[in-house]
Amino acid sequence: MIRVVLLGTGNMAHHLYDAFSSTERVQVVQVVGRNKEALKHFENTSSDFGSIAQADIYIIAVNDLSISTVKQELTEINGLIVHTSGSVPIDDLKPNKNIGIFYPLQTFSKARKVDFWTVPICIEANSQENLNLLATLAKTISHRLYEINSEQRKTIHLAAVFANNFTNHLYDIAHEICVAHQVPFEILKPLILETAQKVQSHPPSSMQTGPARRNDTETIAKHLEQLGNQKQKEIYTLLSESIKENYGEKL
Repeated sequence: MIRVVLLGTGNMAHHLYDAFSSTERVQVVQVVGRNKEALKHFENTSSDFGSIAQADIYIIAVNDLSISTVKQELTEINGLIVHTSGSVPIDDLKPNKNIGIFYPLQTFSKARKVDFWTVPICIEANSQENLNLLATLAKTISHRLYEINSEQRKTIHLAAVFANNFTNHLYDIAHEICVAHQVPFEILKPLILETAQKVQSHPPSSMQTGPARRNDTETIAKHLEQLGNQKQKEIYTLLSESIKENYGEKL
């Protein structure tokens, strides 16, 4: 059995805790965090970073800016210390001797349960022994394991921001437009789902549709006139120009 200490109480920590708790091959011996209210979700908790339990792996599941602060609490730890960030290099965990990365590539919200078996987990470590341990841990909760170095992980994280964060922001803009004109956002959901399903089996470039793809300047002009929000106009124009350039034409 692999013994794990989770350091953090946010979205990532919640989902990792639930995933590890579902397997008999992992024991979460402690969850450490400064937010006592957030610790109520977990068992075997502590808000004292000076009393961290013995474990095989210590997972720092906090925001990127806090990783450096938390790692300083672990200088006397002998186990493997990893973080879950998509953009922070493995070397940022030095001078700890046993270090690595355990990066689940998924968007996490406390209110929505995720099937961890489908979540890609990217791992990296400073020795083969540590890498093997992380691989064993990852396989207890996921069928998708990837050995990814820090430079590759930065690229994956960048691409994920476009694929997930920016896309969700566009959903939010679409929602605002619907609300402003008293139409139900739900009417767009089958379209959103179909778009996501297409890229599972086809290159995104071959699935592009819409007025910019068709060089339909008349429709584009009407849309820009309809948009009352200047920022939304700028986003619409920028994305339309990008699509046009991809297909050999400019607005």
